[in-house]
Amino acid sequence: MDTVERIEIVLPGKVEPEGLELHRGPVPVPAAGQVVVAMEATGVSFAEQQMRRGRYYDQPPFPFVPGYDLVGTVLTVGEGVDRGLLGTRVAALTKTGGWASHIALDAADVVAVPAGISAVDAETAVVNGITAWQMLHRKARVRAGQTVLVHGANGGVGSVLVQLALAAGAQVIGTASPRHHDALRALGVTPVDYRSGDVPARVRALAPGGVDAVFDHVGGEGIVGSWRLLARGGTLVSYGSAATRDDEGSGASPVLKLLGRVWLWNWLPNGRSAYFFNIWAGRAYAKDRFRARLRADLTQVFAALRSGEITAKVAAEIPLARASEAMRLAESGTVAGKVVLVP
Repeated sequence: MDTVERIEIVLPGKVEPEGLELHRGPVPVPAAGQVVVAMEATGVSFAEQQMRRGRYYDQPPFPFVPGYDLVGTVLTVGEGVDRGLLGTRVAALTKTGGWASHIALDAADVVAVPAGISAVDAETAVVNGITAWQMLHRKARVRAGQTVLVHGANGGVGSVLVQLALAAGAQVIGTASPRHHDALRALGVTPVDYRSGDVPARVRALAPGGVDAVFDHVGGEGIVGSWRLLARGGTLVSYGSAATRDDEGSGASPVLKLLGRVWLWNWLPNGRSAYFFNIWAGRAYAKDRFRARLRADLTQVFAALRSGEITAKVAAEIPLARASEAMRLAESGTVAGKVVLVP
């Protein structure tokens, strides 16, 4: 009988994608309260791209296994865990560790994937879906009839954001390169070319009174333009610093600068608000509440995926052993949707 082994992709340091290492070892054994999940799909997100450069603001020290989220089947359970979970397809938000064939997780951190959703489709909606849902409904609280601006409307988070905003009854303006404009129009989004001149001026022409929410993953100096586009009572949600992806130096610096601006803007008496979104907020000091919120929101996202309110955008499915190729593709800026790693 063949012995099952664990395969994992290790990020050994600040390396090019080809520097990722494939390691083999034993399948983990679950401790009390844990499950071992056989990975069926995991993704390449912006976080891993930053971690490769040593610029993700709270990444662990090298070496480590990247992988922000995953979907898989419960293979074994530890003491105190309901054996009914065996064989169940589940999703989990991991931050690191997902790029492995098998992973041990706390049973309280996995969320069942509804029947009828494939592992790959579900994977596209885990970190991207929770991020989009919480920014839209918990931070900006977007309502029917409002107008929102989504930067990077064709990206992993952006594509989910625009669909959820449309489902909520909002008018959506989305920035993207021209090759994605027809697809955005087909959804009902008004596209704006982010490379053609003054984007704020083009958005103001579409929404003279300002927009009710801006979702900005770009950061950098462009965040000021996003803030100025808000109508009174509007909300800016910043959730990344793509503009500084290739910069050298500390990965914390762009985030701290964004936090400083958010703090200052929220003190201004103009009725507008700003947030820097952190999907892990609250986990350190209110773990049970964090888990309950994550479970509730991911359940809503999966329901939207199953009903067709959002659709899975898969750029490519690439075997785990070819993670270097997957990283190169994700970083190329040439694909729409999520690059997914499969066993």
